Amino acid sequence: MMNGLWAGMMILACATACITGRTAELSAAVTQGTEQAVTLCLALVGVMGLWSGILELMQKSGICKGLTVLLRPILRPLFPRASQDTETMEGIAANVTANLMGLSNAATPIGLRAGKRLYGLYGAAGTPDEVLTFVVLNTTSIQLIPTTVAAVRAALGAAQPFDIMPAVWGASICSVAVGLAAARLFARLQAHGETI
Repeated sequence: MMNGLWAGMMILACATACITGRTAELSAAVTQGTEQAVTLCLALVGVMGLWSGILELMQKSGICKGLTVLLRPILRPLFPRASQDTETMEGIAANVTANLMGLSNAATPIGLRAGKRLYGLYGAAGTPDEVLTFVVLNTTSIQLIPTTVAAVRAALGAAQPFDIMPAVWGASICSVAVGLAAARLFARLQAHGETI
């Protein structure tokens, strides 16, 4: 689907440029855009490599297990069945930790492993509520350190790339609260047999 969207946007841009006679501007924008994309990717590689390495060290040194213990009282009500399985809770806690540090790219493989473990616990067709709750928590995620956004801002010349932190904290707390509340509400409505 995403490939179709990107292809559609490119075809629309080319058609519009041809109709309006602005093909030179389109060519210049394509050249400049690809150059900026490569520069941005190179700027992000260092930051993402650093934080992904730190996260890997945290897992190997047992810090993630300690974070699991700290996060368990918060995560247990959200994942009652998963809290009985240590490895699943470690995966969920590591995912939450990566998201707290703003490492959505590093959080993705950890989240996929935790989601697979959650499915394994249920062993049933369909999508269990705890899996949906985990997807909502992972998607909305509270970010204490918006690493990726700050790296993008620094690459684009921001003098203080981390000055957005209070806004990020407020927005991410609100998104997590609303997302989890909606997930709980819809789960209850479905459990009572109401049409959503």
